[in-house]
Amino acid sequence: MDNSNDSINLQNGVEIPVLGFGTFKMKEGSEVMEAVKEALKAGYRHIDTAAVYGNEEGVGRAIKESGIRREDIFLTSKVWNSDQGYDNTLKAFDTSLKKLDTDYLDLYLIHWPKSLNRETWRAMEKLYDDGRVKAIGVSNFKIHHLQEIMESGSITPMINQVELHPRFNQKELREFCSKYNIAVEAWGPLMHGQVFDIPLIRELAGKYGKSVSQLVLRWDIQMGVVTIPKSITPERIRENYEIFDFELSEDDMETLSSLDNGGRIGPDPDNINF
Repeated sequence: MDNSNDSINLQNGVEIPVLGFGTFKMKEGSEVMEAVKEALKAGYRHIDTAAVYGNEEGVGRAIKESGIRREDIFLTSKVWNSDQGYDNTLKAFDTSLKKLDTDYLDLYLIHWPKSLNRETWRAMEKLYDDGRVKAIGVSNFKIHHLQEIMESGSITPMINQVELHPRFNQKELREFCSKYNIAVEAWGPLMHGQVFDIPLIRELAGKYGKSVSQLVLRWDIQMGVVTIPKSITPERIRENYEIFDFELSEDDMETLSSLDNGGRIGPDPDNINF
């Protein structure tokens, strides 16, 4: 099975690779540049960053120096909380483009739900209508946040990037998103390393002759969830990409899903204070 180019179509027909490379907490400069270059070398063609990560310049340089055509890379960034609102979002987008040294984004997201979501989404729709971004979406939105955007906007969010992992698989949210053709993307798929401490996952990984991270990432993409693991270790970067040569049984998919206990590793989007 060679699905190394696996992707899904967003509601507007834009293809997004199901496996991406996250850059959260990667330091600007050589750290993020080397990691992104290693990821691109391993085969990743989907890179995820955000204004608040403070590493957009390094991501942009790594893409330029990789020798891979910009149009062959799916690039995501996000507008931060303090930049929300119509005018501020347009300015923030321009700043991100300049730092990334590109003239368009493949995906732009509202990073967290805030009181200014409606005005921010209006700016996102303008960026999309102007052809400056191929797809627009949100991050960390619960169902009621999505409903607010959908009631006020003219475009339904194309993707919702949320915390999603075996202990918190967001079944209700995924079903809502599926109903309205909103793709779901997982951040923190490896629970910041906590998945390695779950005996059942270790046992299943051994059954398939795969690592714990490979097993969990495979579970994600078989559910139709886009996933963006992160690592600065070359071996781990390559290992996380090698998930297209096996498939989990339906029983084992359900076993992994049954680990859900509602436990978040990140903040509740209804109670953020940053």
